[in-house]
Amino acid sequence: MQTILMALMGGLAAILTNKGIAVFNDGLRPIIPENVEGRMSKRDLAATSFAMSFGLVIGFGIPFSLSANILLIHSILLGTDVIGTWAPKGKKGVLTAGVVGALYGLGLMYGLGFIVDVFAKLPVNFLDDLGKVGNPIVVAFAAFPALATAYQFGAKRGVFNLLAAGIVRQLAVRFSPLQLGEIQVAINPEGMALITGMVILLIFAAGEKGKSSGVSDLVSVFSERVARIKKNLPLLAIMGALVSAATAYQILAGDPISLNLVKEGDLNAAALAALARGIGFIPLIATTAIATGVYSPVGMTFIFAAALFLKNPLLAALAGAIIISLEILFLDNMAGLLDKFPGIKKAGDNIRTAMSKVLEIALLVGGMNAANAILPGFGFFFVAGLYILNEIADQPIVRMAVGPTAAILVGIIANIFAIFSLV
Repeated sequence: MQTILMALMGGLAAILTNKGIAVFNDGLRPIIPENVEGRMSKRDLAATSFAMSFGLVIGFGIPFSLSANILLIHSILLGTDVIGTWAPKGKKGVLTAGVVGALYGLGLMYGLGFIVDVFAKLPVNFLDDLGKVGNPIVVAFAAFPALATAYQFGAKRGVFNLLAAGIVRQLAVRFSPLQLGEIQVAINPEGMALITGMVILLIFAAGEKGKSSGVSDLVSVFSERVARIKKNLPLLAIMGALVSAATAYQILAGDPISLNLVKEGDLNAAALAALARGIGFIPLIATTAIATGVYSPVGMTFIFAAALFLKNPLLAALAGAIIISLEILFLDNMAGLLDKFPGIKKAGDNIRTAMSKVLEIALLVGGMNAANAILPGFGFFFVAGLYILNEIADQPIVRMAVGPTAAILVGIIANIFAIFSLV
């Protein structure tokens, strides 16, 4: 049963990514609409996904998994993000993603050590450093509401939004974790900054004069994208059931803290840790889902806590499906309320523009940091040079993909240099 669960989980997660329904990497989620809506090629999306996720699989997910002989969710779902984006579109792509994703899930379950050894044998194992590509994204993405505010209402209001969100973020850093009785609740700083910026943007948008029918007709960008998530609720519910059941079997964990607690046999403490983590991630997951129309295959992560509390795989599967479904229905109701404000429709284009600009900068910075970690000095030189050459050549590679692509190339170059004793 555990083997079947891992195969189904890997296959379905890769299919969800391939169809642009759900991705696990918080930094990749805002990029998926760029491909779905035709502003980014499949090739560029695949290169970006690889650069952002695969290094984290090798450098973060698998080492934690090896330490406890329990799979950390990052090791499987970051990998299926890559598989899903690399598989082609259409029915052939869905089949390819499903089969490869299933094999990947089984491979992780039975071959963790082998994967690490393969990359360790490279002259320069650059995949650990490649994970730095995604580091700036979630932090920088929290700034997009301030930029959207500036586009629509002027720079002064945009600066006000940015400062307010920044202050809230720093307060979250200072006072997290909150102590609630015997439970510590970790507050996600980026999530708090993001939701603060969105609230301020919505307040300004709600105050904008305009005609409104007073009827929620799903015309705003929020409602359109949440409606897309709701349409795929059955698949997401099945995904939630699979992840929750695997967690109850104790072959899967949602974060390093609960993973180690499960290893020690303290399931109740692990459940509380998972619950606290879920509370802290509500703003980040919910707001990025509303803004992008792309959900997380594990939802707001409460399915891990439910599975550990219940301990029974069958009950956990049922709870996982219900929890994911309720989360999605809640998003739809939120979007319906947003539609009542006439200024939000106008904000849609500004939000998309702001997200694209932020992601371009974040991925360039991330690519430079990763490349420089792989080959100090040369990394900055190569990424900067490639970026300018790409501009001169009328952008054969979209700006958003230059940083990740350049970082991958630097990793390849580093190994070539190593062969000739140049590093």
